[in-house]
Amino acid sequence: MTDLVVLGFTDKDKAEAVLRLSRELSKQELLDLEDAALAWRTQDGKIHVRQSFSLTASGAAGGALWGTLFGLLFLMPAFGAAVGAATGAVAGKLTDVGINDAFIKEVAGTLEPGRAAVFALVRRSTPDRVREALRPFAPTVLRTSLTKEREEELVTALQG
Repeated sequence: MTDLVVLGFTDKDKAEAVLRLSRELSKQELLDLEDAALAWRTQDGKIHVRQSFSLTASGAAGGALWGTLFGLLFLMPAFGAAVGAATGAVAGKLTDVGINDAFIKEVAGTLEPGRAAVFALVRRSTPDRVREALRPFAPTVLRTSLTKEREEELVTALQG
């Protein structure tokens, strides 16, 4: 089962550093994310969202592979790859898995100007090591799908 955790940060730079840290923790097998996103609000109040996993790119790559294979069968690999990539990209763009985009925008709308949030859909983690790695960034827990007890543990652990 996956858990959703939304952490707030005082600025975009800290949130971006946490996303980089999450990739490092993934390499160390301490964190397995299904999806992640960064949202921030500029000083003029505009909301920006950056998804970590691009379904369009992975769809295009998969489509190109399958298109090439089918193209080889019909002696037109270049045409098959092009059609497959385009079809895969469209399918990837239309597929919404992971964290709901409307939810991200809703939470981002509550951020004060200059602040940022990281959204993480966690498949599995080593909680004590991940919390320890996050503590220097001083995140605040904005939302979670954790039980009340586990959420309180997380808040306490991140506060030091």
